[in-house]
Amino acid sequence: MADYENLKVSVSDFIATITVNRPQAMNALNSQVLAELADAARALGADERVRVIVLTGEGKAFVAGADIKEMKDMDMISFRRFVAAGQNALYVLDTLEKPVIAAINGFALGGGCELALACDFRVASSKAKFGFPEVGLGIFPGFGGTQRAPRFLGRGMASELIFTGAMIDAAEALRIGLVNHVYAPESLMEETLKIAASIAKQGPIAVARAKTAVKMAGDTTMEAGLAFEREAMVVTFATKDRYEGMSAFVEKRKAEFNGE
Repeated sequence: MADYENLKVSVSDFIATITVNRPQAMNALNSQVLAELADAARALGADERVRVIVLTGEGKAFVAGADIKEMKDMDMISFRRFVAAGQNALYVLDTLEKPVIAAINGFALGGGCELALACDFRVASSKAKFGFPEVGLGIFPGFGGTQRAPRFLGRGMASELIFTGAMIDAAEALRIGLVNHVYAPESLMEETLKIAASIAKQGPIAVARAKTAVKMAGDTTMEAGLAFEREAMVVTFATKDRYEGMSAFVEKRKAEFNGE
């Protein structure tokens, strides 16, 4: 694993943790952070030691947004490259076959909220804050927020958040389905890692295929989704892990999956 200037990456017990580590800037996403996120996601996606990824932030913020100081004086060509880099980094994370959990420890605003939406699901500290304040800057969410937020929240709720720039707290984020769980700040990582561990002990090929099938549900017709689900099920049935899982069930023992 490469050394990163703005990320801390660790792997233990099949769980990788990526921490955006730029607390002096509230973990704002500049060009370098985006490049490092894309690189780390690709590396962990190919790492056989990793079955689940947890993404969080250092300090008081998850990610407080894109780096306005870097953006402010960009010309249109530079800005287009920056937006493309943001979309690409989040797309790499979004399309990994391994589950990605966002552990939102603080502010998740603008690009930070978009980053959280690129994860499979989100858990939050009770002190977390969410929102898309971009319209107050004369722009709008451009790292995939206008595409992912309606898929997760519905068009009406996504539109209200994006058009008003309003900030919501963790309780409201839970109510509207933006996050799955809310925990006390001191318990956030412990509880998130418990969820990650429960995923990591499952058959990794089955989880990967299930993730791909779930993502298909929002992007295609029922007929195409069912066809994909059927063929993905057949593929998992042919694996050694499937035989191990079913054998362990019959023999009343714990399954030992090897990702084969």
